[in-house]
Amino acid sequence: MTTTTPKPATPAATSAPAAGEVTFTIDDVEVSVPKGTLVIRAAENLGIQIPRFCDHPLLQPAGACRQCLVEVSTPDREGNLRAMPKPQASCTLEATPGMVVKTQRTSAVADKAQHGVMELLLINHPLDCPTCDKGGECPLQNQAMSNGYATSRFHDVKRTFPKPLAISTEILLDRERCVLCQRCTRFSDEIAGDPFIDLQQRGVRQQIGVFDPAVLGFAGSDRAETYRGVQPDGTPLPVAVGQPEVDPRGPVGMATLDTSGRAFASYFSGNTIQICPVGALTNAAYRFRARPFDLISTPGVAEHDSNGAAIRVDHRRGVVLRRLAGEDAAVNEEWISDKDRFAFTWQGMPDRLTVPLVRDRAEDGTPGELRTASWAEALEVAAEGLAAARAAGGVGVLPGGRLPLEDAYAYAKFARVVLGTNDVDHRARPHSAEEEAFLAHHVAGSRMSVTFADLESAPVTLLVAFEPEDEGGIAFLRLRKGVQKNRNRVFSVAPFASRALDRLDARLLAAAPGTEPEVLDALGTPRADGVLAEAGQALDASAIILVGERLATIPGGLSAALRLAERTGARLAWIPRRAGERAGVEMGTLPGLLPGGRPVTDAQARVDVAAAWDVERLPAEPGRSAGEILAAAAEGELGGLVVGGVDPVDLPDPALARAALERVGFVVSLEVRASAVTALADVVLPVAPPVEKAGTFLNWEGRPRPFPQALTSTAMADHRVLDALADAMGTMLGLRTVAQAHAEIDAIGAWDGARVPAPAVAAAQPPTLGEGQAVLATWHQLLDAGRCQDGEAFLAGTAQRPVARLSPATGAAIGVATGDAVTVRTGAGRIVLPALLTPMPDGVVWVPVHSTGSSVRPTLRVDAGAVVDVAAAALPAADVEAAAPTGRRAHAATTDATTTDGEVL
Repeated sequence: MTTTTPKPATPAATSAPAAGEVTFTIDDVEVSVPKGTLVIRAAENLGIQIPRFCDHPLLQPAGACRQCLVEVSTPDREGNLRAMPKPQASCTLEATPGMVVKTQRTSAVADKAQHGVMELLLINHPLDCPTCDKGGECPLQNQAMSNGYATSRFHDVKRTFPKPLAISTEILLDRERCVLCQRCTRFSDEIAGDPFIDLQQRGVRQQIGVFDPAVLGFAGSDRAETYRGVQPDGTPLPVAVGQPEVDPRGPVGMATLDTSGRAFASYFSGNTIQICPVGALTNAAYRFRARPFDLISTPGVAEHDSNGAAIRVDHRRGVVLRRLAGEDAAVNEEWISDKDRFAFTWQGMPDRLTVPLVRDRAEDGTPGELRTASWAEALEVAAEGLAAARAAGGVGVLPGGRLPLEDAYAYAKFARVVLGTNDVDHRARPHSAEEEAFLAHHVAGSRMSVTFADLESAPVTLLVAFEPEDEGGIAFLRLRKGVQKNRNRVFSVAPFASRALDRLDARLLAAAPGTEPEVLDALGTPRADGVLAEAGQALDASAIILVGERLATIPGGLSAALRLAERTGARLAWIPRRAGERAGVEMGTLPGLLPGGRPVTDAQARVDVAAAWDVERLPAEPGRSAGEILAAAAEGELGGLVVGGVDPVDLPDPALARAALERVGFVVSLEVRASAVTALADVVLPVAPPVEKAGTFLNWEGRPRPFPQALTSTAMADHRVLDALADAMGTMLGLRTVAQAHAEIDAIGAWDGARVPAPAVAAAQPPTLGEGQAVLATWHQLLDAGRCQDGEAFLAGTAQRPVARLSPATGAAIGVATGDAVTVRTGAGRIVLPALLTPMPDGVVWVPVHSTGSSVRPTLRVDAGAVVDVAAAALPAADVEAAAPTGRRAHAATTDATTTDGEVL
């Protein structure tokens, strides 16, 4: 290889760099870069690819693999270039003024060093590329060809380990493939804050592994025998790993123990598979199912939450086999949650609806069984039934909160133009009139007022009724990045400090459910002391207040949040759980809002929309909320319902929802899979899941997140089905295509008139608790028993095991300690769970909303803030733990496993 002799740097040869920049030379090209730039990054900016394994732009430099060696010379005090005695790792070396770097392109020294490192890495690496899941997209394969020798001088026996090692039910480790780059350990420690594997031993025996009592000095202890794990199929592992334990510091699930001895159940573990540069970390569900070159890749957007994370959908022969994180620096960077990564099988379950269904009725009106029908017949029956229902009291529309904006717009227009009603509400969850006023006043039309970048840069963030990891996912990672990188401060108004708050170094503003308005009003006032005073002093115009959808159920909560934002100047953002909530607000699937944030009661707003829709007038009176629609249907005040993707279990009163579906005159269901709604519907119209249609999610920022259709399908999107149904009812909806929907939405635009006044709801009086009573606190965990996680048994194994959290004083009052069984009861039913004593306000009990073994709304028929009875359970704790399955057994259990008195088993 030809080399160029380094020349001493002279003032004449170097232009003056800008302030904060340094000028140096790479492969005879002079370049100026910001101070602190790594050499490997500067080379990338010039289009020079230096081989590497441990380097990742979002992780701290490690210099672990040594593959990126380059030849470096630096000027001495006299300005003479002097070569460093050995090649240097470009991933840890910062550029300095006058430095001269030669990569493998121009230096035989660097090229030989890289070839030597590659030879060492391949000494013990197995030759199983044809069967390795990474084969075909493996950086080690590629760089062995470009920067390695064609033949090997190693002829001895390669080192091997027992494999695979179950890091969790979802993640498997082949240690003999590992090149010790430490990407996985650095991600877990730096990004997620869930250290679950680490370097163990030294020298030739060094390996990546799980918590090992023998290595870390626990061998022979009483606990050593408990640290034994299982493979995903239930086979015991021959190595020391862990079983779940009740631990107040961390999640519990069917998982191994991490390096601190905690049970591993990270929500972000799948990212380690994707960033692993070899096939050492693999996914239990995808393992050996396909080769990368067999797959077709399509960009997509995750449908499970309101973050709108970019993903890549890999499919083969019409079946999605895996999903990977997409790269989007503005939203999720290169990370996604395990739910976004692995929970995609629900879209192709055996109960998938593929043809329309119609229920025949006898002459006396007795309903029969659902039968298959043609689209023409189903649309005709649905049109006739809805026309009759419209005349018999009206039709309520419940679209659900998971829709792309095109489908949400179609439901909003269908309700007003075809059914002539404002009885439309997408909020398939607990809600309130205060929340509707808040959304109309503060959220609708306020796109991008707070962004993911702001979460990372804001010096102070206040969380209110928002658990960032369970309810935010990517938002949690951006908050943590800001805490780690910028030393940002996080405060949280919550009943207890979760482990997520601990990883954010957050300060807890302890609040029992219902007392959040009192806490918010106290911030920044003379009566605040301690942490309240600290938070109040920290909040200013540079701060951000994040409120979750749960605050809707706390009277006065959202009103207090608005007052706090106005008082401090902090920006206020609302982060719901579901992917379509923000689109519903903007597109008008609320009883008091039209598209663009226009109030229904504003005459000019109605005129604008009526002109765009080419109708004479629109209904002027605000409609009923989702709860009111169901109550009216149950009382016979409505003639029919149009229901989108709504699961009654998510509603505030599932029993009321079922009664409404049974008693209302006519029900049309647009669904992907058979459900409790389709079982009671008169007409079922199958619609396409996200993977089989194109659309645009609107994330919590208000940022459009378009996605193309990944799989070829004959299934139709909701907007197309509604367009055909409107046509059958004699009305042209004009929303057959995505382009037509976009054209109408753009033509209507945003509302620039008067906004709905801010809500001013007073806080409720705290309840009086009797002996053995507590206030219920509850929220959804990220991985729970939701139907959008069906079919992924391995993912279910990393879900947190449900527990009932109480303060030590509350536990002592009812005679339970951590691990004992505790009953949470109302007049409707009871839930029995292991107790976990937690620092939290007395007189409060927390259970998950909808995890296996804890289904609050169907069982207790109450929600957060309600008074419940708590007592020591009659069942032994061991029986309770057996009744609350974990791992693969958790997937098999369902929320329907309920006795007649409501006890979840």
